[in-house]
Amino acid sequence: MNSNEEILLADYGDPDHARILIELLDEYARHPMGGGRPLSEATKGSLVSELARVPAAFSLIALVDGKPAGLANCFQGFSTFACKPLINIHDLMVSAPFRGTGLAGRLLQAVEAIARDRGCCKLTLEVLEGNHSARRSYRKAGFAAYELDPAMGQALFWEKKLE
Repeated sequence: MNSNEEILLADYGDPDHARILIELLDEYARHPMGGGRPLSEATKGSLVSELARVPAAFSLIALVDGKPAGLANCFQGFSTFACKPLINIHDLMVSAPFRGTGLAGRLLQAVEAIARDRGCCKLTLEVLEGNHSARRSYRKAGFAAYELDPAMGQALFWEKKLE
């Protein structure tokens, strides 16, 4: 960790933390790996208050020299097979000026520490096939494709939009 780097558990009631969270998530959304479109004004206006209403949500924000540098939005879920909680890392991003510094790995370590404190059995996340740098970071942090039985293959992440 850089001497001027902080990874903080975001306080959804803190206006500075809220601003940083939205700023970083909007940067991520605008990138091709985040869909290539900015967050809507409605999302910008209500996301943090909605996250605060989700008891199983938490966010980590990374600051380098006081500047917003990285974000992890996470949700606690439950593994029925292990009968223990798990943490899903829903969003993980490092701002462009701070990429290549190992910050993603340090954010992942911070999430893992929280998961271990909560007695979680695993961390989960999704990554786009073409996001090679993220995949390298995740592998370095110990993540691997998910499968129950090699004969059945790896799990696929699917969605059905309800909008």
